[in-house]
Amino acid sequence: MENVKSVFILIFLLCIGMFSCQVSEPTNQEEIIPEINVSNALNNRAVPTQNKLPQANQQIQQQVLGQNNKIPVDRRINVTDTFPEPAAPPFARNRIQVALLLDTSNSMDGLIDQAKSQLWKMVNELAKTAKEGEDPQIEISLFEYGNDRLDAVKGYIRKVSRLTIDLEFVSDRLFELKTKGGSEFCGWAIKDAVEILDWSDNPNDLKIIFIAGNEEFTQGKIDYKLACQKAKEKGIIINTIHCGDYDTGVRHMWGDGAACSGGKYMNIDQSKKVVHIPTPYDDKVLELNKKLNETYIGYGNLGSSRKTMQELNDVKSESYSSANTRTRAFYKTKSNYKNETWDLVDATETNYDEVIKKVGDKELPKEMQELSDQERKKYIEDKRAERKKLQILLKGLEKNVDEFIAKKKKEMAAEGEENTLDNVMMSTIRKQAEKKKFLFK
Repeated sequence: MENVKSVFILIFLLCIGMFSCQVSEPTNQEEIIPEINVSNALNNRAVPTQNKLPQANQQIQQQVLGQNNKIPVDRRINVTDTFPEPAAPPFARNRIQVALLLDTSNSMDGLIDQAKSQLWKMVNELAKTAKEGEDPQIEISLFEYGNDRLDAVKGYIRKVSRLTIDLEFVSDRLFELKTKGGSEFCGWAIKDAVEILDWSDNPNDLKIIFIAGNEEFTQGKIDYKLACQKAKEKGIIINTIHCGDYDTGVRHMWGDGAACSGGKYMNIDQSKKVVHIPTPYDDKVLELNKKLNETYIGYGNLGSSRKTMQELNDVKSESYSSANTRTRAFYKTKSNYKNETWDLVDATETNYDEVIKKVGDKELPKEMQELSDQERKKYIEDKRAERKKLQILLKGLEKNVDEFIAKKKKEMAAEGEENTLDNVMMSTIRKQAEKKKFLFK
């Protein structure tokens, strides 16, 4: 009998131990990051589940819209495994390619915040260019470097996104960046960006690297001069942004890092808060933007998850300011904003019959599965017509917003905006784009 009692006691203690392991506090290898409540912004809309998603996408769906509609970010999950990286961009006659290399070491929170709050402002301005009467194809890539979370063997450098026209993907990845560490090897980061990315071989395209950080430019085993030479051979301009005092950046060779490829050296105050100018048109823009999102018809394995990503990117942008979401909405009216891989309206724009033949019934959203072929076509065309109508209204509002902000900046003398990431980047891109015959509308 004593033996039986001993066995029960042992089992009881083992159960307590297992339970304790499950509810124990996170270890030092986990990072708890504040959550963003998105229930109001998404109007409590359930995530579409009509498409069977790959396991990784199901995991991110559970992460993104889990309990209480909050966004938990678990750094143990490799973000590159959640959504497949976008396919290589299609061929285009005129391209603007920009690679952003951001220092994500401990001291760079201000830089990352400026990038998060101003990405859509930058690409929206780029979308206002034209060359030989055509809109250029805008491709953005994102790298992080100098972060202790990254692989030391690879120089603490990670390609976050290839050069892509899928800026929703870039935006989503940008908001995943967290600072930690580390050792900042600028030459190595430039070398990787030059060698890894699919740069255009057309000498008339605009190809730019922006690298931003605050430590010596000369750190690491890769000589930045050799990296710059490789860039120059491919016609890539390197612009350097020192986060700190201008003269200190010169002493730390950030100036020379730009000069060696014919680029420009700049400095910013990363701690400076970006001035977001509200306008009387913002509420209407946000209302139309929400309606515009409703015209997207997710299909295939990526459909529901990418539609959710689109809406969440709006929420994340608005967490900085309504002005940030405003510029996102305006970019959605540009020809560069295409989502053929998951949206039926974009996918069927040029060849409806061919696309529809490839899409199985189960890959369609639930509301389309019971429709006849004729009804499906009408459903898509109605969404297309509604989208064009909303885009026209937004374009009219964009003109009003631009005029209002230009007037307001004169009154404010643009105080507080002169030395921020978006301003130094855009003033540089404008001059370099004009040399390649890209004209701003």
